Amino acid sequence: MTDLIELLREGLPEEAVLTDPDVTGAYAHDMASFCEAGVPAVVVLPRTVEQVQHVCRTATALRVPVVPQGARTGLSGAANASEGCIVLSLVKMDRILEINPVDRIAVVEPGVINAALSRAVMEKGLYYPPDPSSWEQCTIGGNIGTASGGLCCVKYGVTAEYVLGLDVVLADGRLLKTGRRTAKGVAGYDLTRLFVGSEGSLGIVVGAVLALKPAPLEQLVLAAEFPSTASACDAICRIMERGHAPSLLELMDRTSVRAVNAMGNMGLPESTEALLMAAFDTPDPAPDLAAVAELCTAAGATEVVPAENAAESDMLLQARRMTLPALEAVKGVTMIDDVCVPRSRLAEMIDGTAAIAEKHALTIGVVAHAGDGNTHPTVCFDPADPDESRRARESFDEIMALGLELGGTITGEHGVGVLKREWLARELGPVGVELQQGIKQVFDPLGLLNPGKLF
Repeated sequence: MTDLIELLREGLPEEAVLTDPDVTGAYAHDMASFCEAGVPAVVVLPRTVEQVQHVCRTATALRVPVVPQGARTGLSGAANASEGCIVLSLVKMDRILEINPVDRIAVVEPGVINAALSRAVMEKGLYYPPDPSSWEQCTIGGNIGTASGGLCCVKYGVTAEYVLGLDVVLADGRLLKTGRRTAKGVAGYDLTRLFVGSEGSLGIVVGAVLALKPAPLEQLVLAAEFPSTASACDAICRIMERGHAPSLLELMDRTSVRAVNAMGNMGLPESTEALLMAAFDTPDPAPDLAAVAELCTAAGATEVVPAENAAESDMLLQARRMTLPALEAVKGVTMIDDVCVPRSRLAEMIDGTAAIAEKHALTIGVVAHAGDGNTHPTVCFDPADPDESRRARESFDEIMALGLELGGTITGEHGVGVLKREWLARELGPVGVELQQGIKQVFDPLGLLNPGKLF
């Protein structure tokens, strides 16, 4: 321990090396429930690439695990400390190095907050679309590590589609540059995509070249009430089948609607079984909203209400973004799933989750990035009640099993981390696991980078 701290301080400022257990304990885990976490030996907060390289060289020399972290807003335990590890917090590397309107790129360090980048590029008439619900807190490095999504993905895509190039410090301290700054590029294997979603298990992202788009116009939102999730999901299928390209297509079930009303007096219709929100950011969204309103009515919507202006649209989206804290208020703790299924199976996923909730006598609210088929079943439970905690964990597993049965995936945007490690093996199969472990061995032969995650 003494050797580790002394060696780290040789290449880091005194204030960048934290050893007080009362302080380092706060870095032990992210926001996931039911995920074990060890006690870190030390927390380091580098500000430069060279300092990150020094940390990795020291870790390799002493064979100490390294766990990279961003803002710890993750929901899978991917940022949880390993026993005796170096926690490498990248939040101090928070500079936006370049915004280029001609090339439509931004060059950033990993600690840049998602919302800060979004606002900075918007000032130049540009747009960085990925917008996780935690966008005011989460970092770009964390978004890259877990391949984050968000509300706008139905039209604009997920984080992976915006990462053009990366600077990555490997386990032994070498610096690898992947990808490009150009709009096109197919030279060699696509190592950039390999790092996106790798949860820090292959290397430490210390810089990123991100693609930008022209800033869209303000979107207008439509809200539709449905008497059943089946009718709401029928509307979703009709919208996508007809070729519409909404900038947002979100679904809230009855439990989520009531939780949001209880927390914020948002005035959402509590009589609804499912509330669908659709938005368009085209120059004239009125025809699209009218067409979607007709499709919703044909699918059985009991009421369809278009927002009249941007302020009403923002209020509806605020209600959607409040869902997680509102459901947390139901019992105090939640387990948040992010199972993604084909859009055509979305109703089966949501109704199946309701049956699981009834079976285990639990409150499980579901919100979904409906245009992507990405559901977020959120299990509410009291951690002080051992039986309820057991039922919560069992229901969580049953929800993942249901997703796989419906042809889906165990995670659409939160990542695997610790929480879904055993389920990853079930989804990939033995050959897939063997090949992915082989890739890990190439980049991290000593197994020092974020051990115990993914596999």
